[in-house]
Amino acid sequence: MLCVMFSTGWMPGRDKFMKLLRRDHLMQKPRKSRSTTNSNHRYHKWKNLIKGFVPTRANQLWVSDITYIDIRGGCCYLHLVTDAYSKKIVGWYLAESLASVFTLKALRMAIGQAGGGDLSGLIHHSDRGVQYCCDLYVEELQKHNIRISMTEDYKPTDNGIAERVNGIIKGESLYRRERRFETYGSALEQIGRFVDFYNSRRPHYSIGMQTPNAVHEQTGVQKKMWKNKIYRRNEQSLQINP
Repeated sequence: MLCVMFSTGWMPGRDKFMKLLRRDHLMQKPRKSRSTTNSNHRYHKWKNLIKGFVPTRANQLWVSDITYIDIRGGCCYLHLVTDAYSKKIVGWYLAESLASVFTLKALRMAIGQAGGGDLSGLIHHSDRGVQYCCDLYVEELQKHNIRISMTEDYKPTDNGIAERVNGIIKGESLYRRERRFETYGSALEQIGRFVDFYNSRRPHYSIGMQTPNAVHEQTGVQKKMWKNKIYRRNEQSLQINP
């Protein structure tokens, strides 16, 4: 039908054309969305403790999330812990599954960089996924006297800092690539390089055009510069491929 249509010079409207494509099975199948959050579980779900909370130093508030990374033939999962004050990625682990043991590895990296021991005064915020609610993860937080906070609904803005970090990693490190990673190993190498670049060399509007590593050693409320076009141009000029 489509060959006849074009050979005769007849051109249907958009809706008619789409209908013909569907009828002749010429439409690509829609890409299945991947979910990293399963909150339908038996574990306790904790209250949101951070509404209106503004950290004034590092290790007062950590935000955690998981995002998927496409590789040829499938995907792997990046488990992240970010310090909300400095925007520094303090813990991460790239795994080939969503198993909670890998989320726990990212948490333990974060705890290690904070010195371990008693971390009273620190809040850990996440969604209500099973990885964050399971016994092993909660026990690790409680062992270090870290308070537990979780989102109360499914709005991405409830864990906005973590979502922003996910977006930066994908937008500046992954989506610029012309093709997917060939293997888990190649993805791991690139993610590791980008985390180092992100922490030590990439300036951020939300922390006064400083790097996360620099701000991690500071105290006091950080000056945001979202609306300053001069700083925006400076940030773009300072972004260097890792």
